[in-house]
Amino acid sequence: MKSLRSRAMVYGLVIVLGLLSAMPNLLPATLADKFPDWYLENTLALGLDLQGGSHLLLEVDATELLANNPGQPEDLLLKDAVERSLEVVRRRLDETGLVEPSITRQGKNHILVQMPGVADPAHIRELLGTTAQMTFHWVAKPDESRRSALLRLTDTTGEQEYVLEKRVAMQGEHISDAQMAFNQDTTEPVVNFKLDSEGARLFGDMTRQNIGRPLAIVLDNHVITAPVIRSVIAGGSGEISGSFTTAEASNLALLLRAGALPAPLHVIEERTVGPDLGSDAIAMGVSTGLLGAALVIAFMLGIYGRWGLIACAGLAVNIGLVLGLLSILGATLTLPGIAGIILTIGMAVDANILINERIREESRKGKVAWMALREGFGRAYSTILDSNITTLIAVSLLFMFGSGPVKGFAVTIGIGLLTSLFTAVAFNRLVMEWWIKGREREPLTIAGFAWLDRLSERGVNFMKGRMIGLVLSGALSIASIALFIQPGLDYGVDFTGGTLVEVRAPSVSVDELRTTLQSQQLGAASIQEFGQDGDFLIRLPADASSNTDAAHPVDALKSAVTSLQPDASFPKVDVVGPKVSGGFSDATILAILLAGAGMLAYLWIRFESHFALAATITIALDLTKTIGFFALAGVEFNLTAVAALLALIGYSVNDKVVVFDRIRENLRQTPDMPMLELLNRSISSTLTRTVFTSVTTFLALLPMGIAGGAAVSSFALPMLFGIVIGTSSSVFIASPILYYLSERRTQKGLPQLRPTAEEMRKELELIP
Repeated sequence: MKSLRSRAMVYGLVIVLGLLSAMPNLLPATLADKFPDWYLENTLALGLDLQGGSHLLLEVDATELLANNPGQPEDLLLKDAVERSLEVVRRRLDETGLVEPSITRQGKNHILVQMPGVADPAHIRELLGTTAQMTFHWVAKPDESRRSALLRLTDTTGEQEYVLEKRVAMQGEHISDAQMAFNQDTTEPVVNFKLDSEGARLFGDMTRQNIGRPLAIVLDNHVITAPVIRSVIAGGSGEISGSFTTAEASNLALLLRAGALPAPLHVIEERTVGPDLGSDAIAMGVSTGLLGAALVIAFMLGIYGRWGLIACAGLAVNIGLVLGLLSILGATLTLPGIAGIILTIGMAVDANILINERIREESRKGKVAWMALREGFGRAYSTILDSNITTLIAVSLLFMFGSGPVKGFAVTIGIGLLTSLFTAVAFNRLVMEWWIKGREREPLTIAGFAWLDRLSERGVNFMKGRMIGLVLSGALSIASIALFIQPGLDYGVDFTGGTLVEVRAPSVSVDELRTTLQSQQLGAASIQEFGQDGDFLIRLPADASSNTDAAHPVDALKSAVTSLQPDASFPKVDVVGPKVSGGFSDATILAILLAGAGMLAYLWIRFESHFALAATITIALDLTKTIGFFALAGVEFNLTAVAALLALIGYSVNDKVVVFDRIRENLRQTPDMPMLELLNRSISSTLTRTVFTSVTTFLALLPMGIAGGAAVSSFALPMLFGIVIGTSSSVFIASPILYYLSERRTQKGLPQLRPTAEEMRKELELIP
């Protein structure tokens, strides 16, 4: 074992580097000027739900592209279209002057555009939704009007029809530059364009051979203008006029400069959060997080005294390391990410409680301080490792199948689990060994609840009510399934599709709002009052949104509201197309099934099949009850709720692993003990840890559940409920199921545990 000094130097270096990495996030503006820029750049980026802004999820519609390129490999043609679309979108947004937009590919044919500070993305949506395919066509001669190879297109108003040659005279890709200007004669806004060398030569030849003939300029299958060629245009430049407004001419010039999209882009998801709502979310997250941490610290100090102080110090280091690692990774902090940090506070204490309780057990056996520490950490280590790995399985699936803020939650929890493993097993052990230095051979006393200690030592016959517990659990699960069917869950737009707009219009009544929406053909909208007077949630079903562009109803809704109150605000907008919502549903089911399968496989390998099956059945019962809670309490079921379910799976398995680990330990020590007695002894000996861990996690989340508001209610409230259910099921459900499965295993003549390597070696030595 390394010396205290060498370990202190290594651990101290790790902690200092982690805290230095986290510090730029906490520096006040007055001190920030004294540090170099490269250091200050190592900060967490705030997600759009915290700083305000918009994001658009765009789908590349390659239907026409595939039809025009028969025989081409579909995968390659789609990949090329998405890559070219990414570049065009990037150029268009750069031209608008947006501050640091994020443009990333998502999935096979989606592009995610995130725009901090953009409260109304209508203009950007229109800009990105325009393909801007420009072509030049000659207007057909009168004697050609009956030919089949002709195009019949209208102008942008749809009032005038043009008959054009289908053959493209020149592609718009030859336009090298375009600028908005004003015609010197009419002072109307126009677009002046320049052609590249090839385009200039081609345009000169075209106009030389067709003097006196109209040339139509076509943009996305609409004729913008069709001027008559009066003379040869050989200078490689021209003018596009079409009764534009200044804004329309500027947009057209921008589109021509940025280039045409290879395929249409459709908005299938739009989310907007106002800056005020984002700042409120930060304030809520910080205040509830600090209060939750204070409750956990008070509990630990009250239970363990000075040893609780060590755990609290480890907790503070853990949070600092989480922030430091998130900063190094360049992660984006979201509201679910803040919830993840708060949950980490509660779950990080789990390892400390487990270690403390193991040390107290060894001390009660009469072992001196250094031996109690060594045995306590040694016996707790495998349990901590097993429980953390099972939780990481759920978290990794949440990262794989989640999106946006939910992925931020998964990253935060995952990093928190790893750092808590370091602080509990390495940092806290170092501090404890330093604390007993010079008193290694003296008795070690760690405070606790005396009545719980007596209860654990005396033992409780928990298995006496095993049938009652199983029947009651089954009845509650059946009732929960019935609630799931009727009245069902209150699904958010993440799963139903459609539009959800938060409106703040203090001088507008519900009746006025409903009448106005009906007059704008938005009668399908449901209106819900919440918060203060004038705060409304307006929902539009998915069929109010087009399958090709889900965002149009937002503009109509905003127009209707502002007609009643011009200064009305829209703090939050969520628009989810049917394709996206269907994908969320499929991904949710798959993630939950894979989480169950992954944990079943891990527990099967680490324990035995009947242990794994008992845990899986219990988790299924816990999940059904939590689903019933969603239905009964009317809590909205959205993507944040999915994060809560997967977090609960990890938490619940974590709890059961601790009990199962003690059962396995006792099976190896006393294999001849009757199973009922062994289960009761195992549950009783882990009861203190089970209760304390549940209390700390509950206390960490309680402020968020009470004061977090609607933004996090889908996470905090089910988690609080799930903690109670998961804790009770570890004692009253999982162990009885394990008992019946073990009895069945005994009847088949199978051992309860596979032999260890040491046991197998001894058996081989006995073979003559």
